Amino acid sequence: MKQFAVIGCGRFGTAVAKTLYKNGYDVLAIDECADIVQHLSESVTHAASIDVKDEHALRAVGMRNIDVAIIAIGSDIKASIMATLVVKELGVKYVVAKAQDELHAKVLYKIGADRVIFPERDMGVRLAYNLTSTNILDYIELAPDYSIMEITAPEKWIDKTLQEANVRSKYGLSVLAVKHGEAINVSPHADAVVRRGDVLVVVGLNDDLQKVQEKV
Repeated sequence: MKQFAVIGCGRFGTAVAKTLYKNGYDVLAIDECADIVQHLSESVTHAASIDVKDEHALRAVGMRNIDVAIIAIGSDIKASIMATLVVKELGVKYVVAKAQDELHAKVLYKIGADRVIFPERDMGVRLAYNLTSTNILDYIELAPDYSIMEITAPEKWIDKTLQEANVRSKYGLSVLAVKHGEAINVSPHADAVVRRGDVLVVVGLNDDLQKVQEKV
């Protein structure tokens, strides 16, 4: 089983740590604030109050045994960068780091972060899509040009197969899954029929995802 470390336990880091632990994973939560660590201690496997920039301290709490580290430090960019650098040097296989802006993200990637996230920005984008579109249920950016959308079946696709709806050829989208009530059809074939109320998980270029809203 994978072992996780969450470094920086503000609201975001705490939510990540508690959710991972609730799902049955070993979670090491680290923060410089002793009060935060004490409050979190019963909601994770281990909790430690240490200087996140101290390589010796991180080594002492067993960081070498961690498979995935989440650097969830918010406002202290220097601490974020140092913590990312240290955990990579200690051999953590996969490091996810929270960034404040694009420049911060570039630095994090340069020093070894495997993935950089923008929680506030991403949630803002998802909310905007949800509020301004009648059939977008969720939106996740995979890369600057590609995203995944969860949409309710457009009227023009209902009672048609995916091939008949020309989802790929006309709209440039790949359907990853179709949800019909509690049933989920993963990697559906071209002859899968879209029913009213179905939810489709589609992936494609952002431009194509935006156009599908205009065409259907």
